[in-house]
Amino acid sequence: MISEFTRLPGIGQKSAERIVMHILKSPRENAVALSEAIVRLKDAIGFCKNCFNLSEGEVCHICGDPARDKTTVLVVESPKDILAIEKSGAYKGLYHVLLGAISPLDGVGPDDIKIKELMRRIKSDKIKEVILATDADTEGETTALYISQLLRNQGVKTTRIAYGLPVGSHLEYADQATLAKALEGRNQIS
Repeated sequence: MISEFTRLPGIGQKSAERIVMHILKSPRENAVALSEAIVRLKDAIGFCKNCFNLSEGEVCHICGDPARDKTTVLVVESPKDILAIEKSGAYKGLYHVLLGAISPLDGVGPDDIKIKELMRRIKSDKIKEVILATDADTEGETTALYISQLLRNQGVKTTRIAYGLPVGSHLEYADQATLAKALEGRNQIS
């Protein structure tokens, strides 16, 4: 059981041991409820056929929402990225989840993530703008660059989310890369 828990992201040996000890001390009903919840999760949740977000049905709640802007698609690496963006309340368009990022060192190429599906969707759904919101690491930047090159002559506005200083932070605590990105992505105010 400990070795199974250590296979989960963010759970090391000590955490796995604590979880197992907690389960052993808990009533049997709690262990049964946990195992049944895991099985229900695997049975009930899949990927949206349009955007590859997590979904209880064929189409996720975002793709099925008639109030969403159907001409704008924000591209992310993972469904958890959608949760973060939705919490902001600042975006009202659709999403496309790549389910990964290009990473040659890990053997992940463009054909291993949902880029072909994105390109098909852009053509068939009359998308006007694609917002690239991949991570700010090497893999995310590589993926964004690759997609932007594919979209270059497609007649689709392609933008990249801005990077910079978090709201409420101080310049003196920012690292050099963050400051450089903040200066590159600056906006005119007057």
